[in-house]
Amino acid sequence: MQGRSERRLKLLFAGTPQIAVPSLNALTDSFEVVGVLCAPDAYSGRGKKRIAQPVKIAAEKRALPVLQPERLDAETRLQVAALGARLLVVFAYGRLFGPRFLALFPEGGINLHPSALPRFRGPSPISAAILAGCKQTAISVQRVALEMDAGDILVQKSFPLKGDETTAYLGAALSHAAVPELIRVVRDIIDGSLNPIPQNESEATYCKTISKDDGLIDWEMPASQLERMVRAYNPWPTARTSLHGKSLAVLEASLLESPPFAAGVPGTVLGIDRSRGILIQTGRAILVLRRLQLASRKSLDFQAFLNGTRLKIGTVLGVHVNEK
Repeated sequence: MQGRSERRLKLLFAGTPQIAVPSLNALTDSFEVVGVLCAPDAYSGRGKKRIAQPVKIAAEKRALPVLQPERLDAETRLQVAALGARLLVVFAYGRLFGPRFLALFPEGGINLHPSALPRFRGPSPISAAILAGCKQTAISVQRVALEMDAGDILVQKSFPLKGDETTAYLGAALSHAAVPELIRVVRDIIDGSLNPIPQNESEATYCKTISKDDGLIDWEMPASQLERMVRAYNPWPTARTSLHGKSLAVLEASLLESPPFAAGVPGTVLGIDRSRGILIQTGRAILVLRRLQLASRKSLDFQAFLNGTRLKIGTVLGVHVNEK
């Protein structure tokens, strides 16, 4: 049973993608969420079909008011002020907040960021941790600041990595692991027991917005780096090369450090290991392709892929892709 003080603290939740949904649901169960702020709906396909944002769908299931402004302008501030929220809670909303917007919340704002801040500030911390080969990442709850992800740390919990996580898997795991940390911080705000710790600016690193071109494979890169790239860009934009002029997505791969044959030009198909996969020469060591998807076809394990696709030993995969 929630205490009366918890129910009296009114929250505005700001988030957009699926990773934020478990936090929204948990906050709604424990506190008084008076509204939800998320990005406008997306449009996809040739017909520009409108696709509702995951947080919007979750909010509407709970009959919560949803705001999806194009800009956080004066009109939006009036709408937010009318909700009477005292605390702003943010998880993957996708925009920075200005001083006039933050001034609407007497208790300020808190932001959940899935990295070991101050490392990997920015929009793609989960992919960045995988690309960097980190042995662990973290869940950080911080004060919302005017500078991106630079606020004081309120709680930080490490999250070990095994080295086989994809962004899809790790995002789902962190979305659930974040819930108790976020609940804990909101209760600390209610109790007045916060212990904020300033970030060390000298240790700050940043990650960028991922683009579709980031998924293009350069076979001159080491196999270890390409393997991390395959995992980091799953589910989007996917690591991609080309075969016979068509886009070829590499959805799962592994390393073969000691090949039993001579090296070839990077990108060359060196052989087929019937238990492991398709062996590709890289700039250093061998990358084993285990699951692939040719343009306009479904995802297949390497054995099913080879049954339906001509692939000769010595074929060189490239990055010049016709994706139409």
